[in-house]
Amino acid sequence: MNGRILRIELRRSTAPWVGLLVLLVALAFLHLLSGPWWKGPEMWTAQWTSAARWERFLLAFLWPLATGAGAVQGLRDHRSGMRELLATVPRPGWQRAAKTAGASALTLTVAYLLVFLVGAVQVIAGDGYFHLAWLPILAVGVLGLVAGAWLGMGIGRTVPSALTPPVLAVASLVAMVSLVVVMDAAAEGAVPNRVALLSPALPEVNDVFVTVAGRVSLGQALWLLGVAATGFLLLAAAERRARLLALLPLALGAAVALPILPSDQARAFVVDAGATAPVCSGRVCVTEVSRTRLATLAGPGEDALRLLAKLPGAPGSVREATGAWPPRTRQSRTADAVPVDFDAPGFRGNTVGEELTRSLLAGAGTPPCLDEEGDYGPRSVRERAARNVAAAWFLGELRPHHSAYLRDEIDALARPAWNALRALPADEQRARITALRAAALSCGGDLLDVLAGKAPR
Repeated sequence: MNGRILRIELRRSTAPWVGLLVLLVALAFLHLLSGPWWKGPEMWTAQWTSAARWERFLLAFLWPLATGAGAVQGLRDHRSGMRELLATVPRPGWQRAAKTAGASALTLTVAYLLVFLVGAVQVIAGDGYFHLAWLPILAVGVLGLVAGAWLGMGIGRTVPSALTPPVLAVASLVAMVSLVVVMDAAAEGAVPNRVALLSPALPEVNDVFVTVAGRVSLGQALWLLGVAATGFLLLAAAERRARLLALLPLALGAAVALPILPSDQARAFVVDAGATAPVCSGRVCVTEVSRTRLATLAGPGEDALRLLAKLPGAPGSVREATGAWPPRTRQSRTADAVPVDFDAPGFRGNTVGEELTRSLLAGAGTPPCLDEEGDYGPRSVRERAARNVAAAWFLGELRPHHSAYLRDEIDALARPAWNALRALPADEQRARITALRAAALSCGGDLLDVLAGKAPR
């Protein structure tokens, strides 16, 4: 009997259509983010954790959809005019609510897992680093989506107005997007971090080496269980007193979750030790996530280290940049190793052999000081030109810069600097490249001026 009622709910309620809508909207968003302006799918399929986290980011848009659709479902008894009739039935209200809520939970769970499966297949095809630490992130996402739908059902039944679904959906969208923005480091402090982390949605993924701390998943799970319980009790409640009591799980969930959730971003999103574990071939090391890239990097890396040995204090290894060792900040730059960022221009999958060696030698084996993709101002052009000249000095040939954008401007500065450098005695050339390396490590001064022997400005 129970199975038959559930099948009826799956056929006649909005549950299957909401699940299908969630699936299509999620896949549409991921396709939209595949443009060159955003690295959504690239991060989504890089490894298991980022696949789970990207889908959690999508909850900023899927949660309002689930709550709004849930509210529509919650209005069913009011629209059919059966509310008073059903109140006279001796069967407890929670039994009927369980069938409606169960159908919704089933279809939304299937939809959410199918989206993850699409990404997981691509992770497997790319030999992604396998682990199980992504399971809590995925499970909390499923719980969050179901909790949103149940809360919408409960509110829809409690406030049976045609305005309830759209108002609830818009309010949820504003709340989710606002909290995701607050969780971004740029807006940190606008709302207490613990409060922001009550959102089932997570910030977009910018680093495959960062994961969600266990206490975040635990706190969010407890809070969302309270949200789901409140939604279900509101859906089943027939009296005013029962509706007031239904708010207790929501309050209890918040009271338990807030002390567990971290008070700052640094403890909420932490470095994944397994993903950043080094995998080495001689002096060339990549992370476990990039294990498949080691064979391509090993030869060019050793060549770059051999050439860099011409300089005093030359680096002794090539290491992939990670969340634990970000070379983009001045404080974390080190002279001991040449950094590799596989997301940066010059290191992506189609760069191999001598071109990869040239990328390693750019700036005499140092990371850029300015953003190579987002900064196209005069300072960035000058820095790229100087870094290209430094790589050419080791290989004996100046080649056009790898960037298709502003290549002419970069090469127009690099050619005179290269000719001037080559006209100097060998010892002076080495001294200029050594000075450029020191300036690049400290991000101090204009690198073209350093090559020209001028005082840094």
